[in-house]
Amino acid sequence: MDEQLTTLARAETVAFGPVGFAAKTLPETQAYLDLADALDRHARTLRPQLERLLTEATPAGRVYAADLLYKLDPVAGRDAWYRLAADRSPLSTFAGCVMGRTTVAEYAAHHDTLGG
Repeated sequence: MDEQLTTLARAETVAFGPVGFAAKTLPETQAYLDLADALDRHARTLRPQLERLLTEATPAGRVYAADLLYKLDPVAGRDAWYRLAADRSPLSTFAGCVMGRTTVAEYAAHHDTLGG
């Protein structure tokens, strides 16, 4: 799990599925998926690591961490999204073949856990 956490800490883009015409899975997406699969088995050890990523990771890494925290504990995840709603860092996103730019705050404000 250390490798996946390190990958998320350095993530450059938020993409929750394959991207581009070749439908390639980015390393950060694969790390996110691996950690999501491990949440039930390793909740106690992953939670503090994800909390740390909320402050120490790249903007994309912070988004992945908030989403994983929400999956692990919806109350903690909602709190993470609220904290990120004040983060004006630029953020790259990818959905299928479409790349976008936003800020962490804008992304968090539109995240469904905030009612947006």
